[in-house]
Amino acid sequence: MIEAHAPAPPGAPPSWRGPARLPVRPGTGRFLVLACVFVCAACGLVYELELVALASYLMGDSVTQASVVLSVMVFAMGIGSLAAKRLRRFAAAGFGALEATLALVGGCSAMALYAVFAWTGAWGGLWADGPRVLLVAFSLAIGLLIGAEVPLLMELIQRIRRQDAGGAVADLFAADYVGALVGGLAFPFLLLPFLGQLTSSLLTGAVNVVAGAALVLGLFRRDLTCRARCLLLVANVTVLGVLATAAVLVDDFERASRQAVYGDDVRVAVRTGVQEIVLTGGAGGRPLDLYLDGRLRVGGREERRYHEALVHPAMNGPHARVLILGGGDGLAAREALAHPGVRRVDVVDLDPGLVRLARTDPALSGLNGHAYRDPRVHVTAADAFQWLREASAATYDVVVADLPDPGITASTKLYSQEFFGLARRALAPGGRLVVHAGPVATRPRVFWTVEATLRAAVLRTAPYRVDGRATGFTAGPDRITDVTRAPRDWGFVLAAVARPSLLLDPHARPLRTLTQAALTADARAAEVTRVTGERASTLVHPRY
Repeated sequence: MIEAHAPAPPGAPPSWRGPARLPVRPGTGRFLVLACVFVCAACGLVYELELVALASYLMGDSVTQASVVLSVMVFAMGIGSLAAKRLRRFAAAGFGALEATLALVGGCSAMALYAVFAWTGAWGGLWADGPRVLLVAFSLAIGLLIGAEVPLLMELIQRIRRQDAGGAVADLFAADYVGALVGGLAFPFLLLPFLGQLTSSLLTGAVNVVAGAALVLGLFRRDLTCRARCLLLVANVTVLGVLATAAVLVDDFERASRQAVYGDDVRVAVRTGVQEIVLTGGAGGRPLDLYLDGRLRVGGREERRYHEALVHPAMNGPHARVLILGGGDGLAAREALAHPGVRRVDVVDLDPGLVRLARTDPALSGLNGHAYRDPRVHVTAADAFQWLREASAATYDVVVADLPDPGITASTKLYSQEFFGLARRALAPGGRLVVHAGPVATRPRVFWTVEATLRAAVLRTAPYRVDGRATGFTAGPDRITDVTRAPRDWGFVLAAVARPSLLLDPHARPLRTLTQAALTADARAAEVTRVTGERASTLVHPRY
């Protein structure tokens, strides 16, 4: 039996006309409202995680992007809750319209953000900040709509059976938090791996609009006028049609936007369990470029200059056993195998999909000299940090850290004092460690922080740089159009327990881009940029 509403206290807003006229028993109706709370909470968290994931992929620095999305969204939720007070008298119609709008905005947010990035990101000027502006706008809009849900749902649940405010809030928030848990776990383990970012956001929007429409048009339809029911039905069907159309066209959209980002020469585009890999060129005389999560990691025109400078200075001395951290493309292994006396090369890369592509793609395997066919090369798919923790001490004569730029949040731990300490432990007596430390000319503070961190790990250092187009230096895809700002060098640090000498191995095959005179000049050029007073970066206090 539905209990009568308690008398409103003096000064309280006027109550509803009376208990809701439901097509089901009150207990069932209450359960359906809480089930809708559960679904809406799961969808809301998926929208939030979608924005964080896509912004981190497009703009890099996941800590900053997550902070922006979360802080703006939580702030907007508070404003949305206040704004929803004016809709309490029309809770059913307001909630239905709210869910349709949220499904449309949240479901299309990932596609819109990627479209702005793909088609306007290279225009420069104010357009370069378009994705960031849109990220804040979507975070604000989605937060406002999510925040408005709770007051309206509270009103609806009290319309079924009046209960004390504390009990109603406890029930509502319990369903909300459990739904958020399910949404938070579904996104990384189900939606993202099987559907991708765009399709998963569209599917989430469809679930959201169906849940909202089913609750309002099914359970509270008697609270709506005939006109309101028709308008709400048309609105929900329209939103579902938009989301379904976008889902059908998502593959064409991805191809078109990928061409806008990488050009018309995209030859391979695959998403592994770790990252997106894109290969452009490599046929018809066109240079091969390799992009990992949108960042240019291998530029066919300049890769030899980079890899010769990375590997060969460290190979002067004992080099029977070589460890390459990263370098799944096989290019660093190619350079190491050019030295006589190399008996074993261990490659530790997080992504087995990249290694598989480096083995099988004709252009990439040709570029790396078919290094993975050499029986001396052994590959392990593992996180470099964890692998070093379990590696035997004093094992390797040379350790090559061919890792992404330290400015990328996911790579920061691989440039920490703790990581370099583990690498030092793996070095045999007289062994050397070489680290790619990012561009020197445009980011000297980061470069010298890497050098200071190596020294903090009880290693002596010899920094140097080489001219060329930097790969993997940016916090986002390599789309800089202002040539005055684009980095034109790579920075490296050679480290050892005793002070290392920057000399080339005279017994190696002749190099195409690097000479002893150039290497000596490059070391002097790097020293000119020295920034003093930089402190070591650690796991608990990253400084990049």
